[in-house]
Amino acid sequence: MDRRSLIKNAGIAGVLAAGVAPAVHAQAAVRWRLAASFPKSLDTIFGSAEMFAKTVKALSGGKFEVSVHAAGELMPAFGVVDGLQNGTIDMALTAPYYFTGKDSIFAFGCAVPFGLTARQMDAWMQHGNGRKLMDAFYAKYNIKSRSAGNTGTQMGGWYRKEIKSVADFKGLKMRMGGGLFGEAMQKLGVVPQNMPAGDVYQALEKGTLDAVEFVGPYDDEKLGFNKVAPYYYYPGWWEGGAELEFFINTKAYAALTPEFKAIVDAATEVAARDMTSKYDALNPVALKKLVAAKTQLKPFPKDFMDAGFKASMAVFAEHEAKSPEFKKIHQDMRAFQRDQLLWERFSEFRYNSFMTTVKI
Repeated sequence: MDRRSLIKNAGIAGVLAAGVAPAVHAQAAVRWRLAASFPKSLDTIFGSAEMFAKTVKALSGGKFEVSVHAAGELMPAFGVVDGLQNGTIDMALTAPYYFTGKDSIFAFGCAVPFGLTARQMDAWMQHGNGRKLMDAFYAKYNIKSRSAGNTGTQMGGWYRKEIKSVADFKGLKMRMGGGLFGEAMQKLGVVPQNMPAGDVYQALEKGTLDAVEFVGPYDDEKLGFNKVAPYYYYPGWWEGGAELEFFINTKAYAALTPEFKAIVDAATEVAARDMTSKYDALNPVALKKLVAAKTQLKPFPKDFMDAGFKASMAVFAEHEAKSPEFKKIHQDMRAFQRDQLLWERFSEFRYNSFMTTVKI
């Protein structure tokens, strides 16, 4: 049995128990550098890169090592795509929608307004056309992609003042992750600000920002947003399930032996599953802590949700009119989403709706 079959049939635990195959022992040592767009303090997201590196080293018996670097160590948080293109780094851990300034299509690799949930995104990428379509696009940037994990449906962010209607967003200076969401919010009068997570607290505290959206309770509490903005809104309709991605330099990947390629592929699967499950485990506990600390948890007004949907659909239509490639990917995603929503009416949604009404 070759190493790829071993990984597929035995799973990670089986591979680690069985030890390292002789073929891997015979490989020349490989050293890669991975740059993240996030600080080390975010153990959920940054932890995916650490889990990846740990798994690669274990599966290769130490013959393949990946050094992991936080935002700012090797390059700025938003410099990783350029680093991959010029070969400065071998891998990156990032949110693809940070790079919509290069091309709006990047957003589909992470999250778009009123888009897919975590499970839907995983299904589209793995068993729909998602990964194939995105990697064909990423090839222009010397990149191939793998999931690094998903945050799940995000919160709607922290606000210094209460939001009572869509009118309260006019002139609001808000940090947002990037992508098509910013364009939709601009139609509602928001002034979008794109900045790394580590810079947000001070800006919010000083009033340079009026609001910030990041991820959800666990990360938001670690970043301390509740200390400077009391109102916490939901849901984050712009990120129904934000996928973080491992971007891999295509030439670096192509240079690997088949065994090492299989190890990289397996290690990304381990890291992605770890991140998503970590968010699901930690967010409920963090939310209870935030509410206990006097955070004011509020749903978005319906007029804002309706206006957000209308603005988002207008943004998609504008991009489709300019880019056939954008249209192809967007329409493929929406067709997949329609089937997912139909099925979930009879499965996840119905079940969860009932479970929230009973005492367990």
